[in-house]
Amino acid sequence: MIRILPTICIFFLSGSAISAETAQLYQRNCSVCHGDAGDGASHARQGLNPPPRDFTADDFAQAASPGSIAAIIRHGKPGTAMVAWGSVLSDRQIDALANYIMTNFVVPPAHEGVSTNAGLALYRENCSVCHGDDGTGAVWGRESLAIPPRNFRSVASRRELSRDRMVAAVSYGKPGTPMPGFATQLDQQQIAAVVDYVRQTFMQDTVSHDGTFDDYHRQKMPHDLQGNAARGQAFYLANCVECHGVNGDGNGPRAYFIYPRPRNFLDPATRRILNRPRLFSGIKDGVRGKEMPAWGKVLGDQEIADLAEFVYRDFISPASAAE
Repeated sequence: MIRILPTICIFFLSGSAISAETAQLYQRNCSVCHGDAGDGASHARQGLNPPPRDFTADDFAQAASPGSIAAIIRHGKPGTAMVAWGSVLSDRQIDALANYIMTNFVVPPAHEGVSTNAGLALYRENCSVCHGDDGTGAVWGRESLAIPPRNFRSVASRRELSRDRMVAAVSYGKPGTPMPGFATQLDQQQIAAVVDYVRQTFMQDTVSHDGTFDDYHRQKMPHDLQGNAARGQAFYLANCVECHGVNGDGNGPRAYFIYPRPRNFLDPATRRILNRPRLFSGIKDGVRGKEMPAWGKVLGDQEIADLAEFVYRDFISPASAAE
């Protein structure tokens, strides 16, 4: 970890201030090395030997406990870039960080049942190299393979891919394409877990194939939630401007240090693809391959809907405020 003194923001939340504070501590002090997803896939990784700890790795899960993690945070780890934080953070903050890491990143054994965490770990290990962290296809695959990897976020994927068809493709591969079969490497539960992860993460927010652009932007929040833009603005100003900027243009004070750059909500291409459901999903689940954290770990669905509504009305489609 790089030593950065923690800054605790003012949170306009009820009942989630402690969790939000801990997430902010991780984001400010730990993610620069360990990554937003806790997998060590940060921009600092290339310059550190040994590399930052991957909290999602199976070998880490076998031995990790809140106590052991807290001890390393408190005292550091000789021979690595991990410094001691005991003189910077309080015992309460250290214990909260250890629990946050255990709860959000340490993946339980995949064989004990199908879970989102198991599917995520399996996708990263086996699929993301071709299909990309965001499910749209890795750049090298799109440019180098005769048949590019499937873009799971496309309208065609949602229309064509049933769950059974995806399970078959993962199990036995797809002849005539670079897609191999994984039945000799993964068991049935693992295959089901990774397929369900792909469907839930990448294929739920795609525009209906028979919908128009206007229909797409009239889609409501998930679960029939009604966002409160005023409450969302308060949270945005307290927590989001450092990256996305006061004006939503992606030029916040921290943006200079982030690659890829934070989302510019004013960009015409962004305005075309982000409706309320996609904003809700991105805020709740985070964005793989970018420093956008998963706020669903510290915010309730209503708070996420409030924030999504503010971003949509103020930056994506200001004209919709009158609807």
